[in-house]
Amino acid sequence: MFSSLSNKFGDIFTRLRKRGALTEADIDAVMREVRIALLEADVALPVVKDFITSLKAKAVGAQVVQSVSPAQMVVKLVNDHIAELLGSENSAINLAAEPPVVMMMVGLQGSGKTTSTGKLAYRLKSRHGKKILVASLDIYRPAAQQQLEQVAKKAEITSLPIIEGEKPLAITERALKMARLEGYDVLLLDTAGRLHIDTELMDELKAVKALAKPLETLLVADSLTGQDAVTIAKTFHEQIGVTGIILTRIDGDGRGGAALSMRAVTGQPIKFMGVGEKIDEFEEFHPARIASRILDMGDIVSLVEKAAENVSQAEAEAMAAKMMQGNFDFNDMLDQMRKMKKMGGIGSMMKMLPGMGAMREKLEGNIDENAIMRQEAIILSMTKKERQFPKLLNGQRRARIAAGAGVQVQDVNRVIKQQLQMQDMMKKMKKIGQKGMMRGGLQNLMKGF
Repeated sequence: MFSSLSNKFGDIFTRLRKRGALTEADIDAVMREVRIALLEADVALPVVKDFITSLKAKAVGAQVVQSVSPAQMVVKLVNDHIAELLGSENSAINLAAEPPVVMMMVGLQGSGKTTSTGKLAYRLKSRHGKKILVASLDIYRPAAQQQLEQVAKKAEITSLPIIEGEKPLAITERALKMARLEGYDVLLLDTAGRLHIDTELMDELKAVKALAKPLETLLVADSLTGQDAVTIAKTFHEQIGVTGIILTRIDGDGRGGAALSMRAVTGQPIKFMGVGEKIDEFEEFHPARIASRILDMGDIVSLVEKAAENVSQAEAEAMAAKMMQGNFDFNDMLDQMRKMKKMGGIGSMMKMLPGMGAMREKLEGNIDENAIMRQEAIILSMTKKERQFPKLLNGQRRARIAAGAGVQVQDVNRVIKQQLQMQDMMKKMKKIGQKGMMRGGLQNLMKGF
């Protein structure tokens, strides 16, 4: 998401940094380019106008901080302004009410409501330890209720039993009763959608909302709908009153205009974003972090959080202790590969690293995520003893491993070379020691590489 906008901003600011002091004419030129970049990213015209007017006023009147160039100051102003446009700070899901807390999912047909209902339920269960009940009110789309039932089963969440022919209000009443009687913390109502907004749909949603009295009414919007998403958001908010937005399919949206516009048009925060198809590929929306990603400043906080989710403290400490002993065998290498896969692979991690924007497109063509799978197959073709003692790997053993993994001997040699390089680095870490690492950091570690 935002790759198109990120690339354009990258070009603008690269040129800007080459200049010394900035005149008002320079700022006007930058504002024109920023305006074009936002419009090409599908940001709504009224939002772009307000953004540029406010940004220019701040840029012209900004005091340049000592040791910071005027160009860097403009970059910071744009970053802060985008974060403000996206909502300034993260708006957490509201759970502050007597259970069962009711949440209502609304949106057009095909926006990803049912999948998002399952993902949100899974997140509330796994992250917040809540007992969740989901119920489908969509009696119009064929097999919609069965779809939610399957999604719930995958997430190990309870779904309201289906009664054929039951109307949405009756389903809502039964779901509320079950949630209260059986002690559920949260009830998620997956409402029906249409291919377009109509009076019948809105009347039904108003009736369900009046009965259920949801604490959260979450609009699920497909980020690929671009400008249409803004109109949809505005209409739903004016007629139903939404408390937050969930953006889906952001992994397929290179522009990101919907995200930048919807928050400004509705005044309601984007709370979550669907970043993939898996049940756990669902993240909280942090405006400041997203703004940093757009301007190629990286998102180290999210990267660290993702690492913490996939690597326990005990595992991290054990690996650190092993590193400081100077050990790194194929078992360790296999473990690191699997952790990287759990974190979304190299490509996903690259998006969160600062300064990778200009390099990302060049590198992405050369990154083969399947290479990790091949390397894993090679290591799994080794015996336990070979993994522990890499020096045993003579020519005959390498040929056997290649045949077992279905690869060439050269592929096996490459993996062995990688392990040796990592082993050398670990030995260097042991030699430098913790104090040396703290004093010299990577400069000490990378000498000779």
